[in-house]
Amino acid sequence: MQVDTNGAVAFTAELVRIRSVNDPGAGTAEQQVADRVAEHMREFGWDPVIDDVAPGRPNVIAVLEGGGGPGPTLMLEGHTDVVTEGDRSDWSFDPYAGDIVDGRLRGRGSADMKSGVAAMLYAAKAVVDAGPFPGRLVVAALVDEEGLMLGAKHFAATELAGSVDGAICCEPEEGEICAVSKGAIRLAVTFTGAMAHGAMPQHARNPLPVVAGYVSAVAGVEAQLQAEFGEHEHLGFIYLTPTVMRAGDADQINVIPGQALVCFDIRTVPGVDHEALIQRLSDLAAVTGADAGVKAAVHVVDNRPAVDTPTSDPMIQALASAHEEVTGQPAVYGGVPGATDGTILTAHAGIPTVVYGPGGKWIAHQANEMVEVSQIVTCAQVYAHAAHRYLHGGSA
Repeated sequence: MQVDTNGAVAFTAELVRIRSVNDPGAGTAEQQVADRVAEHMREFGWDPVIDDVAPGRPNVIAVLEGGGGPGPTLMLEGHTDVVTEGDRSDWSFDPYAGDIVDGRLRGRGSADMKSGVAAMLYAAKAVVDAGPFPGRLVVAALVDEEGLMLGAKHFAATELAGSVDGAICCEPEEGEICAVSKGAIRLAVTFTGAMAHGAMPQHARNPLPVVAGYVSAVAGVEAQLQAEFGEHEHLGFIYLTPTVMRAGDADQINVIPGQALVCFDIRTVPGVDHEALIQRLSDLAAVTGADAGVKAAVHVVDNRPAVDTPTSDPMIQALASAHEEVTGQPAVYGGVPGATDGTILTAHAGIPTVVYGPGGKWIAHQANEMVEVSQIVTCAQVYAHAAHRYLHGGSA
């Protein structure tokens, strides 16, 4: 089975040169890169479906029937959005260069994850070009992974999602097969008291000391959970991290604010009951505010349970065998420290997912993002061999 790895590298560079940041102020989102992905699928002879999730933000999905009789449905998945480049002075090269220097393809999205998108497209083409196969392939380039994962949520609600037997998410993991991913909860807690003059605090119900007490109490919950669940082999510890605190006006320091907001980025491991944890933090907020006459309101911005796909799953076994075949090295298992679209596909559609792709595990969202060209080549070949093995029931 021949994979056009040069084509995968060239297509990665082309996609990197397209700024696909969801940035309404600049008038950009995923539309342009999604259009190019769909056009390339058509160039392969495929008939992709363009499914608008929001204006200018379409999922692009191709269903490739194998023509070899009944079999499983394997999904190769990636996302088309990238995070902002931030301050361009932090970069030593053009963030959208899409060039190759010293064996590395450079630019925002090169690792996270346009190289993965290109590699999965060319892998799927190789499988199709090799002749009939049982079952079918679904190749999906989804939107908004860097936001609230609206593309994955939209896809998970479709009839097609219900027929997928397994999904390889082509995110950068530097050769590790990641069958586990941390769960994530984004929590916003508003404390409402009563505003008053700073010289008359007896007339206020100041939410700021309540916020301070609540943050301290949540740190205690974190310590208890870390003691209970310990350090996960691949994912590390549970974290309940305050990331936003907002109240008052620095230009009016003499005013006690009537309201304060604190937000948490919560990262869990398999086994943590998200609903029970949310209820626990909600009850804690109510109790913390009650003594000061301050009301608490808890809003769950997003809720993504942890993923724990058994490594015995046929898809993961096929991926591990393909990795060994292509690289000559035994498979290395790891975990995803954050969440991916696979988190949503598993939680919302019950699809077993695994994460494996080109790019450094820790380079995402940093300045001077780049990916080793050799990793693009390797992953494209591994995806093709893994798909072939899985669809043929494990045979090489």
